Amino acid sequence: MSKIPAISVVISTYNAEAWLEKVLYGFQYQDFKDFELVVADDGSRQATKDLIEQMRSVVSYPIVHVWQEDDGFQKSRILNKAVIASKALYIVMTDGDCIPRKDFLSVHAAHMEPGYFLSGGYFMLPMNISKVITKEDIAHGNCFNISWLKNLGLKNSFKNNKLRASGNLANFLNAVTPTNASWNGHNASGYKSDIVQVNGFDERMQYGGQDRELGERLFNLGLKSKQLRYSAVVVHLDHKRGYKNQASIDKNRAIRDLVKAEKLCFTPFGIQQKA
Repeated sequence: MSKIPAISVVISTYNAEAWLEKVLYGFQYQDFKDFELVVADDGSRQATKDLIEQMRSVVSYPIVHVWQEDDGFQKSRILNKAVIASKALYIVMTDGDCIPRKDFLSVHAAHMEPGYFLSGGYFMLPMNISKVITKEDIAHGNCFNISWLKNLGLKNSFKNNKLRASGNLANFLNAVTPTNASWNGHNASGYKSDIVQVNGFDERMQYGGQDRELGERLFNLGLKSKQLRYSAVVVHLDHKRGYKNQASIDKNRAIRDLVKAEKLCFTPFGIQQKA
C-alpha cells in the first residue's frame, strides 16, 4: 500500500503541452517533497497524455492524470474529479501555466491551518519571456530573478516586489495589500474535507470566477483565509483567452450574487449531484 502524501497538488490543463512541461519541472525542483501531482485535464489531445507519460520517468514525484472528454470549457467538472482522485488530506491548486518557485509548496505547508484556506498570487510574464524559459532556467530559479527577467525586457513595476520580497518584507506586503485573500485557481490551498463539505466547484460556472465562487462558499461555511500573495510565488506564462466571453461572465456573476445574498455553503451542482 502506497504512502499517503502530505499534499495533493491539483493543476488544470488543456492542450498546452509546452507550458505544462515547464510547470512539471517546476514541481521537480520543490524543496518540499512529500506530495503527489494530479493533472486535471479538460479533454486535451493525445500529445498531453504522451507528455505526462514521458515526465513520469523524469520527475521524482507521482503524477495522476485525470482526463475527461472535450466538452467545451468544463474546468469546474474536471477539478471536482481531480479533488476526488486526490489522496492527501490537504490540496494545493494551481494551473498548468504557472511555474512554482522552489519554496512554493513549503510556504503552503508552513501556513496550513484548520479553519483556514490560503490565498496566493501570481506574477504575469509576457509571451516573449514565457517562450524562452528552459528547464535549466527553472532549475536555477532564473525565471524568478528580476535582473534576469529585466535583461529579457521586463519593465519596472511595483508588482516586481512579488519576486523580490522575502522574509519580513513579504510578510509586511501580505498584511497591507488591498487585494482580498480569495480562493484563486492559480494559487490557493485548503483541506480536502472543507472542499468536499461545500461540494466542490459549481459545475454550472464557466470561465470567469469559478474559483472565487468556491472560496465564497468556504467563507460562508465559516472558514477564514490567509494572504500569501508575496510568499507563495508562481510565474504565470502568457496565453490567449479565447474562452472568455461576456455571457459566461454574466452567468457566473448571477450565481455568485445568489451565493452572497443567501450565504450559501453547498452547491447541488458540484461533486455530488442528484440523478
